[in-house]
Amino acid sequence: MKRACVFFILMCLITAIPVLAEPFKAGVAIRKITPDPLIPVSGGVGIPSPVTMKKGDLFIRALVLEKGDVRVAIVGIDNLGWPAALGDKTRKLVNGIPPGNIIIGATHIHSAPDAYGFTDENGNMGANMEYLEWCVQQMADAINEAIEHLEPAELKTAVGEAKGKIAYNYYADKLYDPRCGVIQTIAKTGKNKGKPIATLVNYAIHPEVIGPEQGILSPDLCGPLYDRVEKMGGGVAIFMGSTQGGMVTADIRKEGGGEEKTWEECIRIGELLADEALRIINEVKVQENPGLYCAAKTIQFPIESEMMRLILKNSPLDYKVDDNYNVTTQVNLVNIGTAQILTVPGEALPNIGYYIKRNMNSNQPFLFGNTNDAFAYMLTKVDFNSFTRYNYVSRTSLGEMTGEIFIEEALKMVKSHPKPDK
Repeated sequence: MKRACVFFILMCLITAIPVLAEPFKAGVAIRKITPDPLIPVSGGVGIPSPVTMKKGDLFIRALVLEKGDVRVAIVGIDNLGWPAALGDKTRKLVNGIPPGNIIIGATHIHSAPDAYGFTDENGNMGANMEYLEWCVQQMADAINEAIEHLEPAELKTAVGEAKGKIAYNYYADKLYDPRCGVIQTIAKTGKNKGKPIATLVNYAIHPEVIGPEQGILSPDLCGPLYDRVEKMGGGVAIFMGSTQGGMVTADIRKEGGGEEKTWEECIRIGELLADEALRIINEVKVQENPGLYCAAKTIQFPIESEMMRLILKNSPLDYKVDDNYNVTTQVNLVNIGTAQILTVPGEALPNIGYYIKRNMNSNQPFLFGNTNDAFAYMLTKVDFNSFTRYNYVSRTSLGEMTGEIFIEEALKMVKSHPKPDK
């Protein structure tokens, strides 16, 4: 009997060894996608605005994570939004990662080329399709290179309040989420042992200091954030927005009135957010053997807005819209160590973000906004067209039920999939 028990225990230990021995790995790569020569920029619906100069450069930044047979890519692109019609083209060009595990988010800057194919009332379009196709390839190249650079890594994750004059809600000053989520991968072996490979910053803000009206192509505050993180030794920096809808923007208010829409203000806010992110992550312990889990789910939203129907119908991009005007998109749930991530295919309002975060299975909840798609504003039905302040965000949303459907489907994912590490 004793021999049988000993044999059973030994077999359990032998079976567990490969699982415990599977290393957590990380790899990163970037591509500069500043158009040369410069092309017009977009800040929203309508024909792009011409530009005469640039401040900073636009990038694609890809972080690939691996644990055992699970591999995930998190990609940030400096643009207003990046539709799945473009993202799916990149997914087809990537080897070694399931399409559903490739997560593509836009930084939501308002001073980059149009990626939607917006048209005016006469059907004229200003998007540069050659540029967009080139970006599709550059993104695939970055992901594939990040796979090649995979190396054993450790992990740090944290969520804390970012302090200072960074963001505010234009509609109601304090109605926004000041929490900043940070994911940092650290080299475990080799000449760079102990040094960060990449630092991902997740924060709710419209990076629209420059905007589309000044004739400047720019990564806005994201550019200085990248530079600061990298200068301070944080590895390659990646920015993923959060629930900034209605209307969480950069706090560029001047004392006495007016706004500071300058590159210098981009530097101030970008560097401040970078410093706060590094402060938050420096205060936590390393996770030496973190878990990794990724799930993807396809959901549908009805397109109730006539304006949004026209945009999707007239765009040269191949949007997945059925005969009943339902649009299909992908939502991901990812566990990285003790952190849990949900992707949001648009700009959810802060109340949606707060509600989902407090129902997630982690004390480190992350929401990646404008990710896998960017279907404008996402409101709950009680907010939709309920206040004069919400007229614009209601008009530029898919409809009344978008937020409700997303909340229901997102929380189903949280309940039906494994919890992250404790």
